[in-house]
Order: sequence, then C-alpha cells, then structure tokens
Amino acid sequence: MFEAITENIKVIVETRFIEEQSDPDEDYYVWAYRITIANLGDETVQLLARHWKITDAMGRLQEVKGDGVVGEQPTLLPGADYTYSSGTPLTTSSGFMCGHYFMRTASGRDFDVEIPAFSLVSPFAKTALH
Repeated sequence: MFEAITENIKVIVETRFIEEQSDPDEDYYVWAYRITIANLGDETVQLLARHWKITDAMGRLQEVKGDGVVGEQPTLLPGADYTYSSGTPLTTSSGFMCGHYFMRTASGRDFDVEIPAFSLVSPFAKTALH
C-alpha cells in the first residue's frame, strides 16, 4: 500500500498484477489499482482532473491527463472518502506510476493533490523499480 497526504486529502493506492489479462510472450503486462481518496479536512472538495505519469522498466514515460476519474468528478464532504478502481498495461514486466489530482474547494480555491509513486511489479520482473 502506498499513501500521501496533501492539504488534508489522503490518497491510498493498492495494486495487483493481473496475470490472466497479461501475455508475457507478447510483452504485455496488466495491473489493476484501487485508489481511495479521503477528505481529512473541514471543507468540501471536488476532484476535477487527473494527471498520471506512467514509467516502464525501460524508463519510457507516458503521461495521461483527463477530466475526473473513471468518468466521475466526485465531491467529498469533510470526513468522506471515495474509492475507484482502474488499470494500466505496460510492455515491460515492471514500472511505476505517480501523478496528481486537480481539486477545487467549495470556496473556489484550486490545488493539486499528490498521487504517491507506486510500483507495478509482476512475477516476471527481474528487479523492482520502487
């Protein structure tokens, strides 16, 4: 499990290698990740966008930007949390991801929330990156 707290927003990441969707003979490896975002503060916030940096074992970087997460722009009341699941494929047996969420408070203040760097390691990986 990986976690980070930015401005009273806690992000927790759990990962899992999906062997049944992967094909190592074709250099295709798939991971699922589950993220929980918890509002530890006293102001309502909304997640508006995401920015991912996905790096494979060869150091190749792919950036993904978009509105919300899994088709939603969740609003978190104080003390509330939001959990979603997604996944990513790589052409190497390991890698890592990191990034940030763009959030807005109910009062209109914008800020970024860190998504902690987390490892993507398969049983086929010779070494781990993180």
